[in-house]
Amino acid sequence: MRVPMIQSERMARIHSRSPSPDSAVKKKKKKSHPTSNPTNDPAADPANASPSPQMTDPTSQFANDLFDHNKIMAFNAGYVNNEPFKYAIVEKLFQDELLKKVRDECLSELNFTEKETDIFQVNRTEDLASLTESQISLLPSLFTLRNALHSAKFRFFLQTVTGCGPLSGKKLDMSVNSYTTGCHLLSHNDVIGTRRVSYILYMPLPHYTFWQKDWGGAFELYPVKMGADGHLEPETVPSKAIPPTWNQFIFFEVQAGKSFHSVEEVVVGREAEDERKLLSISGWFHAAQEGEEGYIPETVPPEVRSSREQLTSTSIVFSPYPEFPEAPHSDTALSEEHICFLSEFLNPVYLQPRTMKTLSSRFADKVFIELECFLANSLAESLQPRLSEIDSKDGLGEDRAGRIPPHSSGTQGAWTVKGPPHKWRYCSLKPREAGAPAEAVIPRAAQTSSDEILRSLQDELFPSPAFRAWLAMISNLVPLGHAAEARRFRPGLDYMLATSEEKEARLDVVLSLTPEQGTVEGSSNSLASALEEQWGGWVCYMAPHNEEDDPAVYRSGTSRKSATNGPALNGNGHASSSKGKDSSSDGEASSSNDKASSSNGKASLSKGKASSSNSKASSSKGKATSSQSKASLSLPLGNGGQEMMGEEGEKDSALIARSGFNCMHLALRGKRVMRFVKYVSAAAKGSRWDVCGEYEVNNKTDFAMKMIF
Repeated sequence: MRVPMIQSERMARIHSRSPSPDSAVKKKKKKSHPTSNPTNDPAADPANASPSPQMTDPTSQFANDLFDHNKIMAFNAGYVNNEPFKYAIVEKLFQDELLKKVRDECLSELNFTEKETDIFQVNRTEDLASLTESQISLLPSLFTLRNALHSAKFRFFLQTVTGCGPLSGKKLDMSVNSYTTGCHLLSHNDVIGTRRVSYILYMPLPHYTFWQKDWGGAFELYPVKMGADGHLEPETVPSKAIPPTWNQFIFFEVQAGKSFHSVEEVVVGREAEDERKLLSISGWFHAAQEGEEGYIPETVPPEVRSSREQLTSTSIVFSPYPEFPEAPHSDTALSEEHICFLSEFLNPVYLQPRTMKTLSSRFADKVFIELECFLANSLAESLQPRLSEIDSKDGLGEDRAGRIPPHSSGTQGAWTVKGPPHKWRYCSLKPREAGAPAEAVIPRAAQTSSDEILRSLQDELFPSPAFRAWLAMISNLVPLGHAAEARRFRPGLDYMLATSEEKEARLDVVLSLTPEQGTVEGSSNSLASALEEQWGGWVCYMAPHNEEDDPAVYRSGTSRKSATNGPALNGNGHASSSKGKDSSSDGEASSSNDKASSSNGKASLSKGKASSSNSKASSSKGKATSSQSKASLSLPLGNGGQEMMGEEGEKDSALIARSGFNCMHLALRGKRVMRFVKYVSAAAKGSRWDVCGEYEVNNKTDFAMKMIF
């Protein structure tokens, strides 16, 4: 379906410019308003007003016999019996000649804007529900199709098939989308406002070519189950995938807790001469509005409201530490016991008092730091080739050639898929079974498998009292509880949508272990950089939205500033608030360049490295003496993490953390600050691997109060 701006998704917000209403059309003319001349709708819907006479009966524009009573009853019978939720498919909706003309107008006269959020990437026009005179003159066939689609006769067809009740003839909702390579739409249910029927009309290109399953772009439907919070939620894997075909029309009633669907990533059309793309017209039919026949005031019971409240919290269950230590001080030192334990895992440079003091100072200033070469060299060198080998073995490596893998990929053995997919989907490493002995191997690099190494990080290092003490010294915060998880984000399948904590701050510790397996065309960087630039897999922190704003809107079209311009997370633990507001209707992003991007239009990170002497983790003599002690203490937002800026230098509160190998970031995530892991594209040459730790921190002591509030 068209990208939903729905309350059940929490998305990131980035500042953008607002285009003019005519910006959807390439040949811009002076804006004018429609008049109230007759339309093709017998009900004379105001939204269909046109400056030129229109036919009153749209039947001739549709496929033959579409409105035949027996055919409508057959559609209804199939609709009520379809699984996993009620939907219908009209294999041929319009007369072919009309749709061909519409396709040609879309390609020649419309502007498509590349838009990207945590939940989607798509090329889209602005809303075409209300066309101006200048637009109608350039888009006569599209105007005819739009009026036919929203005519009283076709609305009655939809009502009869779905049983959805009266539909509005004056509140229209329609846009044209172009899914090119890399475009996708993740799981959601379209619930917002008065939407009643969701629809999509396909025009795959070139239209004479049969769209193949391996090209992606399938319309996916999810079964639901009862979640732990008592709300219905989608299963992790869709049970139905419908490949698009020319003139195919799919529609269903929008239902909270039921109508979860997604659009699979399109994986063809990478070459300039490749014309394959998934063109579609989509939108929603709304319930009858006030003043229309059949209008019923909205009375939504709390249990079926949009799932915005479900997505405000990740509902992490923390394991408490056994005792409450005193607050750390600047002259605090790690005990010999803690140093002995941590030296099994960490690069020794990060255990040096001078390094730790420098890190503490920087974290106090920026509440975000990145540490390269975090693990001990022997451990990292043992782990990296093993992870690459597992990707290759599971069919998730470079040999996949950009195809979307099966949902079962990588779920063997100790790994399991974690959902629900309207929040996140990734593989999680199962913890050791209760009572199962740990593999006592010293050095850690000699452990028999990558699973055991990752499990030792997940189950031993991150929860340990020694690592707790180290974190307390770096952050000047006392971790009270911990939760750690080794994760695998598979290409073409996995992501984590934007969520936040409404009441408490969190200390995030994410150790990225994405192997460096190769380069991308036109880039000398490794897979880690490629993931950041065009393949996803990066972690993004976003400012909390204002209560009056729709949190589902992700505004972009921005440049990035270096660390010298200030942090995206300020000293009180919150991301800097955006001054701009989205101005489009119904939560629709309206930027003319609505993509989280750098100057080259990609969500990429700085390729430069902090090179000054004080940006290096050094020995007491101030010089790195070995390859593993050259760990760069990355400047916050400079090497990896970056801040998003709005127009005219307006700070707009987005911070992106890199996804390299053996790179760890610490971030103090304030209340309502959103965080997501961008969907990993099928084009990626391997998985994003990491170990993610979240820590409850003490916010009652004086030193913590200064950091968080």
